[in-house]
Amino acid sequence: MSLDTWNGLEAHMFGDGPDLANELLALILEGKKTATCWDAAEGLKGSEVGKSWAVKDGAGVVRCVLQTTELTQRRFSDVDAAFAFAEGEDDRTLASWRRGHESYFTRNGGFAPDMLLNCERFRLVQIVGEGAEQ
Repeated sequence: MSLDTWNGLEAHMFGDGPDLANELLALILEGKKTATCWDAAEGLKGSEVGKSWAVKDGAGVVRCVLQTTELTQRRFSDVDAAFAFAEGEDDRTLASWRRGHESYFTRNGGFAPDMLLNCERFRLVQIVGEGAEQ
């Protein structure tokens, strides 16, 4: 995730490129994605339970505001089916979550089955811009 600010909130872009950022944002707006994770070696990136933050699309435009509801750490190999489902990606199974995230971590600095992850659950607070209720 890349980091910036918007209206006093930290603003993040999911994924490692514009296409993935747009895909993951769409899952959030559809209500399918309510969780995310990242390599714990990158730190907490300002995340804490109760904190709100903005999400940018692939063009860097803020599209929604989320609020962290849970923040835990676990090993990649210990991520369970419920968390994989909450991530909302692919067919939402643990097997597809593992394939997709192993690929993501491999291309972004390294993967190990025992790597420690920050696992965050969130809720959609507000839609901003396109798709927002007027």
